[in-house]
Amino acid sequence: MHKSGFVNIIGNPNVGKSTIMNALVGERLSIITSKAQTTRHRIMGIVNGDDFQIVYSDTPGILKPNYKLQESMMKFVSGALKDADILLYVTDTVEKVDAASAEVLAKVAASGIRTIVAVNKIDLTTPEELERLVAEWQERLPKADIVAVSAKENFNVGALFDLILKYLPEGEAFYSKDVLTDKTMRFFASEIIREKILLNYSKEIPYSVEIVIEEYKEEPKIDRISAVIYVARDSQKGIIIGHKGEMLKKVGTSARIELEKFLDKKVFLQLHVKVSDNWRDNERRLKEFGYEM
Repeated sequence: MHKSGFVNIIGNPNVGKSTIMNALVGERLSIITSKAQTTRHRIMGIVNGDDFQIVYSDTPGILKPNYKLQESMMKFVSGALKDADILLYVTDTVEKVDAASAEVLAKVAASGIRTIVAVNKIDLTTPEELERLVAEWQERLPKADIVAVSAKENFNVGALFDLILKYLPEGEAFYSKDVLTDKTMRFFASEIIREKILLNYSKEIPYSVEIVIEEYKEEPKIDRISAVIYVARDSQKGIIIGHKGEMLKKVGTSARIELEKFLDKKVFLQLHVKVSDNWRDNERRLKEFGYEM
């Protein structure tokens, strides 16, 4: 008997969806920072065994869209609610259910899809508080299984994996058993660069940036990558570059080091900064950047 299925991960921003995805897959596929809204796309991570294949999907955090980019991000969430064999709803010990997530939870409850609620970051709470949270989630989603985890500490992730495997439907593999993800190296290169921007800049800057890989040349001993950092306004270009180019150099160096770890080979990385006026609300630009409109 072979099992296979799609496990779609949804939840509010900053609850640890990407950390859980990476822990379950055993690879660093989704970028992780302390900032909310780090995931913009739907990213697949595939786990294979002799008699199973689990296709995980990390999705953007649930929010009320303020511009067209966020509308596109929420389409990934809507899609995840329709094509899942198992829904993995991630919450944590401090978040509050707002209007946007309440609407999604109502859809989850009405979907009839097998649902598991992962209460993450339990290392930050007390046993008594955790017991109360589990009871609250059981009341919100009576048919769901509730699992307490700490993805950061890798606590109880194995139990979560076992539960997913238990509920996985029978079926043949959807992908070749040697495939880890549906994304290309170009995609991961752009995500690693964007992660370094999220870590090194504050306020609106990280959310106004899009990365486009203009050239990616694989050679036996080195990968040569040329990328453009697009910003939404002229004033942001100078902030990204920094005094005498120091900030851009810092981002480039940290991204190159991370890419070399990810690829296990040398990387030559070249970064440029360009302005694309108000690209987050420009449908044509968003389509060019790979977003669904």
